[in-house]
Amino acid sequence: MDLGLRDRVALVAGSSRGLGRAIAEELAAEGASLVLCARGADALRATADEIARATGARVEACPADLGDASQVDAVIDTVMRDFGRVDVLVTNTGGPPPGPFESHSREAWQEAIRQNLESVLNLVRPVLPGMKARGWGRIVNVTSIAAKQPVDGLILSNSVRAAVTGFARTLANEVASHGVTVNNVLPGYTRTQRVEVLAERNAAARGSSVGEAFATWESEIPMRRLGEPRELAALVAFLASDRASYITGTSIPVDGGWIRALL
Repeated sequence: MDLGLRDRVALVAGSSRGLGRAIAEELAAEGASLVLCARGADALRATADEIARATGARVEACPADLGDASQVDAVIDTVMRDFGRVDVLVTNTGGPPPGPFESHSREAWQEAIRQNLESVLNLVRPVLPGMKARGWGRIVNVTSIAAKQPVDGLILSNSVRAAVTGFARTLANEVASHGVTVNNVLPGYTRTQRVEVLAERNAAARGSSVGEAFATWESEIPMRRLGEPRELAALVAFLASDRASYITGTSIPVDGGWIRALL
């Protein structure tokens, strides 16, 4: 299937590793040109070089803290200088720390909002006018299953991801008539560094092993396994494509059936 992404320009956030990297690889394989951004400059540039060599795509690396609007502006300046536009925006940031409400300070809440909500606003704000003017654009936010079914011990993520979902659902209606779609993808338990950290935290709290933590999650997933980053990346590539032109305002889980809700 030709997704119609050849020669599109995609800006992928949090793309030096994990889900963001898998998404970048998938978009590059479909022929898109990429701008990657994340905080770790060395890892980001290594990822950009590896994807370019593997796919032949044009890939630029722009290190930035996406919670800092001025740094996001610098990324956008680079994109506009080198490519002239952003057709596809994928927002993606690492999840905030786990723990119950009383374990998080006011500063921890502010940082979660900065990194996981304000980063989305900072990225969408400068690219949206161009998408509307061209009559075509795709915004895909990587959130979490926690936005649809809260996860115990992840109160920061449960709260802030829900805010992103509300923002995206409202924005989708505002820009639909301009040919711009806005959707969220909700990764479940997926083999990433983030999930490994959560497994270590759960194991320490319960006095069990990391293997037992993974086994517990797998027992809760109807498919009886964790997801792979490429499985989420395939959905993002579809939502970014011409083929998904009538899909907007959705939040789609990629979780092996973990969410039990009807909708």
